[in-house]
Amino acid sequence: MREPMNEKAYDWSLLEAAAHDPVYVTTNEELAAYCDHWLSLPMIALDTEFQRVDTFYPIPGLIQIADDQRCYLIDPLEVTDFEPLVNVFNKPDLLKIIHAGSEDLELFNHTLGALPSPIFDTQLAAAFAGWGFTMGLLRLVEHALGVQLGKGETTSDWLRRPLSRDQEVYAALDVAYLPAICQQLTTILLEKGSLDWLMSESIDVLDNVIDKDPEGHVYYQRFSQVWGLPPHKLAGLRDLTSWREQQSRKRNVPRNRILRNQTLITLIERWPRNSLELSRVPDMRSKIIREDGDTILEILANAKDSAEKNPAEPINRPLPIIWNSRLKKLKAISRSVAQKRGIAPEILLRKKDLDALVRSKELTGEYQLPPALCGWRRELIGDALLAQLKQFEQ
Repeated sequence: MREPMNEKAYDWSLLEAAAHDPVYVTTNEELAAYCDHWLSLPMIALDTEFQRVDTFYPIPGLIQIADDQRCYLIDPLEVTDFEPLVNVFNKPDLLKIIHAGSEDLELFNHTLGALPSPIFDTQLAAAFAGWGFTMGLLRLVEHALGVQLGKGETTSDWLRRPLSRDQEVYAALDVAYLPAICQQLTTILLEKGSLDWLMSESIDVLDNVIDKDPEGHVYYQRFSQVWGLPPHKLAGLRDLTSWREQQSRKRNVPRNRILRNQTLITLIERWPRNSLELSRVPDMRSKIIREDGDTILEILANAKDSAEKNPAEPINRPLPIIWNSRLKKLKAISRSVAQKRGIAPEILLRKKDLDALVRSKELTGEYQLPPALCGWRRELIGDALLAQLKQFEQ
């Protein structure tokens, strides 16, 4: 049985005051005790501070939580047992509130091996409420609560200890307002009949955090500017980007510390065959040439065989020019519906989903809605988009 709710529970002004005296959590025992309390609540707010300058994976510097009364700063440099927090993440009737939380979710997934669920992303909810697309926290807090926040410690070193007083307050305030904003947005979305849409979208957000291509085998598909490469060069690009992805993760360094995207393209264009030619490729780091040059040259040398044994899927070519006007008509359908429903048009029809819809005929012989345009979007715009596509063919 849940504890009775305090009448001031989740009051933003109370939590704002609490943020100036946050609870610092530095031991496993403390975290376990607080997690027991959080398990009794209907919702908590989550945020993180991390460093990701010289690494592939984010290094956690702080985990912030706001509950019904207080703000907490969990120190991941001191706490070693996060199983109680994972149990909190996994509790299905405990809502976890985040704001623009994709990077936070990535950190949780990598560091804790768990994702909080269910989630309520206030940035996403604001788009469904028609407040605006990709609203930052400062603008959201001012819009919802009339509170103006400073930018504060946005460039702080969150791995430094001890944290300054300003750092602690800044971090705590990041979660202090979220419960009240969540409650306000929930009321609005219930009235609009779109709360279920948000929760459905939230499930997709969590699914997208799961890495579907850890080996980097399809990363090359992002290089749309070189869609017309011949098969052996396409295979070379695929194999080089896959090698870079695997090495970035293994060495825990950013991708561009190994090969920049433009360097990859230049390698494919120039196709060096020996160390001297490789050294003449612009922006090739001397350390990479010294330590990985032979591997890079070997990948290029084997590209023809790779293309024959395992042909690379082609990169999508740009749509014909006739689609310029057609896409405008399809987007106009979405904008009209979004305006009537009072939601941000960008959340209703995303560029990647529209592209997948238009290209579906190439794969199946007829236009088919991609998964993202099924569900709640189908009734709103999916069928209308299909009808418009059929008109283009008449």
